[in-house]
Amino acid sequence: MWEIAGPKNTISTLELAIKRAVNENIPWLVIASNTGKTVREALRLGAASLSIVCVTHHVGFRGPGDDEMPQAEREYLSNQGVKILTTTHVLAGIDRSVRNKFGGIYPPEIMANALRMLGQGVKVCVEISIMALDAGLIPFGERVIAVGGTSSGADTAAIILPAHSNNVFDLKVEEILCKPKAW
Repeated sequence: MWEIAGPKNTISTLELAIKRAVNENIPWLVIASNTGKTVREALRLGAASLSIVCVTHHVGFRGPGDDEMPQAEREYLSNQGVKILTTTHVLAGIDRSVRNKFGGIYPPEIMANALRMLGQGVKVCVEISIMALDAGLIPFGERVIAVGGTSSGADTAAIILPAHSNNVFDLKVEEILCKPKAW
């Protein structure tokens, strides 16, 4: 448990996640990283022996047509064997657009806000696990270690048995390895 949220926990969170993945023979590490920096750090810390999926913000998240991960970084990570997923967020997407235009709140955003009661990073871990499974980048029926954060960097890690978005309530958060006390 970290005292506060944020990127100062990145190295400790990644070290814990990698150690648990190796010790529990969980080959899948799913990491939220918009720029690639957190995944680079995981590789530096010894995660290269694991199957890594990097889940980014969708193009346009920061602004129309804006891709937060430079092409050179995509190429570097891909050359290291990292699979990169840039797509619509399963707990935001079109529902957020409808809310922004017309008001109200819709089921995926209710779920996202409920997960945030445990911390922003927990919500991210659940969401990226679903997204990676839906994209076919991790196998169905296998546990993953998901790593997410509160704004930048990583401060949360969890062992998750993902489910596809059309069966989201079958997802199991088996264990929260670390998260901030306050966010």
